[in-house]
Amino acid sequence: MDKSLLIISFEQALKSLTNVLQSPAQNDLEKAGCIQYFEFCFELAWKSIRIITANQGIDNCSSPKACLKQAFAAHWIDHEEIWLDMLSARNRMSHTYNATDALMVYDRLKEYRQELENLLTVLKTQD
Repeated sequence: MDKSLLIISFEQALKSLTNVLQSPAQNDLEKAGCIQYFEFCFELAWKSIRIITANQGIDNCSSPKACLKQAFAAHWIDHEEIWLDMLSARNRMSHTYNATDALMVYDRLKEYRQELENLLTVLKTQD
């Protein structure tokens, strides 16, 4: 996917996440929807990092974790531990379902959203 299309998709997904987080979810279905938006945002975030680093000649960004480490090294993200927690949350939600884990992820979505927003701002400035 082209860098600009990926960034646009990332921005649109982040707007959707922001919108659903404006008011608390009323039930588990709404919480699941919020988590799904987070998963979309996370996927688009790490794939954006992968495309931009490749365009900059950096080839060691083949997995989400490697891309996050590269983004931290490039000072595109400030809180590597939060991003690694986001990766873990995405993996838990994508591969298994546990109601307790889902509630823990939901409770951190506002913090995650801010980190995603910060990254998007930085990525928009990269050539």
